[in-house]
This record gives sequence, structure tokens and C-alpha cells, in this order.
Amino acid sequence: MENTVVRIKDLVKRYGDLIALDHFELEIKDGEIFGLLGPNGSGKTTTINCLLSLLSFDKGDIEIFGKKMTPVSYDIKKEIGVIMQNVAVFDELTVYENIDYFCGLYISDKAKRRQYVEEAIKFVGLEDFRKFYPKKLSGGLLRRLNIACGIAHKPKLIILDEPTVAVDPQSRNRILEGIQELNRNGATVIYTSHYMEEVEQICTRIAIMDKGRKVAEGTKDELKRMIKNTETITIEILELPGKVLGEVAGLPHIYDADYVDGRLVLSCSGGKHNLTRVLDVLHKHELGFGRVYTELPTLNDVFLEITGKALRDKED
Repeated sequence: MENTVVRIKDLVKRYGDLIALDHFELEIKDGEIFGLLGPNGSGKTTTINCLLSLLSFDKGDIEIFGKKMTPVSYDIKKEIGVIMQNVAVFDELTVYENIDYFCGLYISDKAKRRQYVEEAIKFVGLEDFRKFYPKKLSGGLLRRLNIACGIAHKPKLIILDEPTVAVDPQSRNRILEGIQELNRNGATVIYTSHYMEEVEQICTRIAIMDKGRKVAEGTKDELKRMIKNTETITIEILELPGKVLGEVAGLPHIYDADYVDGRLVLSCSGGKHNLTRVLDVLHKHELGFGRVYTELPTLNDVFLEITGKALRDKED
């Protein structure tokens, strides 16, 4: 039986007339890497702050590990690791001293703490930088230090809020691999990011928020089945008479056909043999064509269709 690690029920948070969380609900099971997505202002950061009891709320209940979460739930908090978007380390402490300090907030036994700090340093690949001060680290190494400080005490629940912002590809890859390893070692992970390819790569289940509500939830494949576009077909073709374009557009499952600058782009909804039908029409009219390729929807396509394409500048 799956254990529920996080349960949020009927959560409401208001800032004056603004409703930041509108009867928001969420369940996260033990062992998941759970992606929490949403445009700016959707309520992601507010949700995390309420979850950690850093922010009071107007209505609702939050349970973690089956217990009600409150500002004084220290037995729960010691089992949580938090890595926020803004790096939070001490400039006057070295890499080792920073990790030791944060680990020491939860682990009082000195020998055990020393072991945990060394394991955290090795885990994020900072062995050669243990005596460096944060100002001497690159952005990617600083992010990895931030992660080490958040996970050194071996928490059961790890919350990562945009951990790969402004880092180099090598550090990003190292961070993502590290998150998956933490998960394999037994940690449940809540992951927020604007990088959809990262979420698609590592998350087992995903919720999309907008305007303080959960608007979609499921695996990446389940989410992709929720949107209209299931396949995009692109064909390079120099000539396409209007009559033939009309015939192609009238085929089953094709809901949009666009021919511009020698490229026929078709949007499909459902169906298993869409490309075959299109090529049959072109062959029938003896029309030559060049490159042909099809694309399945990405998580980014899902996100934009569900939340809209308008720019959002407001923070959470």
C-alpha cells in the first residue's frame, strides 16, 4: 500500500483581496519525484511556504508523514530538506563549514555529523573545493553546495525550488542525476522548475497550477493525452495546390493545416495512421515532396495549452 507523504486539503491563502491559493489540494506518495509546475503568480512558492509552515493560511489542512504540519512541528521538519531558488549559504564559512553548520541543525552527534558531511560533499562532487569560500565558486558549484546543505542530514522529503537556474549544462546534469539518486535511496522529492525538459526527464508525476488552483495532474503521458494536439506532421513540399491542401485538411483527425514557404504543417488530434493518409493523398496527386517528420507533444506543449501563452511577470 502506498503511503501518502504530503496531503494538502482545501488550502486557501489570501493577501487582502488577492486569492493566492484557491481551495488547493494535493497528494504526494512515498517514493515519488513530484513535479509542481505553473506560470509566475500561479501559487507554487506560496504552496511550498505554507507546506513548510513558513506562511500562515486562511483555510485548509496540511499533513506530512501522516501528521498535521504546524510551525512547531520540529519532529517533521527535521525529516525535510529544502533547497530554494535563492542560494542560502554563509559567505564567511568554507564549503565544509557551511555543510557542517546546516547538518548540525539536525544531527547533534559529532561523529555521525562528520560522516554525513563527507557523504554530502562526495555526493555533489565538491571534494576538491571543501576549503573554498562561496565567493570563489562558480554558479554551478554554488548550486551544488546549496543542495549539499539541504540534504546532508538525509531527509525523507526533499523540496527543490528551481535548483538549476543559471547553471552550466554539466552542473545541471549533475544536479538532475543527483536528484534521481536521492530518490532511489528512498527520498520523496517535490521539484519545481520552468525547464520543462527537466521535469519530463525526472518526474514520475506532475501537477500544473494556475491562479492558485490545480488545473491538471498525472504522469507526463497522461497529461499529454489531455490536450488537443497529439501529433504535428511537417512536410517540405515546393508546390501544393489549394484543392489538395483542402483534401489533406479534410482528413480524419487533422484539425489545422497550414502551408507557408514550402512547408505543410498539420496538427492532429488522435488517430494512429495520420501520416500514411496524408502521404497517400500526395501520391495520388503525384506531388513530390522532401523531408517528412512528425513530432509528438512535449510537456511544454501541454503546459502552454493548459495555462495559456500570455506572458506572466508576477511572482508567486
